[in-house]
Amino acid sequence: MSERWARSILWTYRWLGAAAYPFIGTYVAWRAANGKEDRQRRRERYGVTHVARQPGPLVWIHAASVGEMSAITPLAEHIVTLGIHVVLTTGTVTSARIASDRLGDKVIHQYVPLDLKPAVSRFLNHWKPDLAIIAESEIWPMTILELGARRVPQVIVNGRLSDRSFKAWSKRSDLAEALMENLALVMAQSDVNAERFRELGARPVIVTGNLKVDTPPLPVDTEVLNSVKAQIGRRPTWAAVSTHDGEEAIAAEVHRLLKGRQRDLLTIIVPRHPDRAGGIAEQLTAKGLKVARRSQGDVIDPDTDILLGDTMGEMGLYLRLTEIAFVGKSLTGEGGQNPLEPAMLGTAVLSGKNVQNFRESYQRLIRKGGAKLVRDRDMLAGAVNYLLNNPDVRAAMIRHGGKTVDEMRGALSNTIAALEPFIHPLIVESRLVRTASGG
Repeated sequence: MSERWARSILWTYRWLGAAAYPFIGTYVAWRAANGKEDRQRRRERYGVTHVARQPGPLVWIHAASVGEMSAITPLAEHIVTLGIHVVLTTGTVTSARIASDRLGDKVIHQYVPLDLKPAVSRFLNHWKPDLAIIAESEIWPMTILELGARRVPQVIVNGRLSDRSFKAWSKRSDLAEALMENLALVMAQSDVNAERFRELGARPVIVTGNLKVDTPPLPVDTEVLNSVKAQIGRRPTWAAVSTHDGEEAIAAEVHRLLKGRQRDLLTIIVPRHPDRAGGIAEQLTAKGLKVARRSQGDVIDPDTDILLGDTMGEMGLYLRLTEIAFVGKSLTGEGGQNPLEPAMLGTAVLSGKNVQNFRESYQRLIRKGGAKLVRDRDMLAGAVNYLLNNPDVRAAMIRHGGKTVDEMRGALSNTIAALEPFIHPLIVESRLVRTASGG
């Protein structure tokens, strides 16, 4: 594909998007009806807002979903302390709730505009960002092109390209390069990710580390934690967290396999998507297991088999109820989920082998002895049983996991330092604006 052909495709994408814009409302309305959009704020997806743009410099930070939102929270807080306004966009209802819980009114939250020219233009016309910071791997052609046309510096932080994304963009290398040339800087999580961005045409690219390591441990309500712990008592526990379809059934089978050896065993299952909880509860009950649903306020009785963690924002609670955590999307799904959160909270980490999206984190945890991969249900059952019966081994895994996380820290300070050339002029402008207004 030639450079001219790539630019022609991007031009066509721009105007096809503009042509489709009048008809996109039906799709957004369908998503809202299914709980995938905020009914009250869905016009934000078209770039429409009733929130005023305050005078002074403004940084637009985009974090697609929960993981990215958590990773950039400390960075957003830092920028705000410099006297710079921050508009934070996310793409999911869940990430919006977490943004509200963790950042409150420190930032202005908006839903990210659809990647269509009218929506993006309206958003940019209103907010007029001085800098755009994109978390991880969100490559939206129209947004990148519109920011480039306005000469707004665009920086990717915590940059990551999954195996699938890299393969897809590599097949369209000229197209990727036409987009990447609009980026002022890419800060990658690792050497592998940095090289992938370079191969797609991004310049300059530096390695700053993984921002997810520099986030604080997941929060918990202490009263709730003590109440649930009192219900569990001295029962042995293990957890299967961030599970995807099929992994709940595997966790249930592990529970039944171990029941003969661990008579009081309590298994904690936390699905990645709580909206699946109704079907999961029915499936577990049909297997003859007694289930306590957290969302229903069910009491954990001595004969409860499964605590179903079907609530949002309580992963910090569930991980503090055990010292053994299997991290999902790794046996029946692909890509894996973040193992650093359980490692931070004192658990021995187990996972399936499909962890491509968190490859470096798992490699370091495994190399240091903080995590172990399993290939199937039987191997998972054996690993859980071994860790339950060998507290010294379990404690060593927990210790090694915590030490590995500590050694990986530093991404936040590296990211702040690399952003300094973009941020410093905004600090100066902010001071001038405050002086002019008598602030």
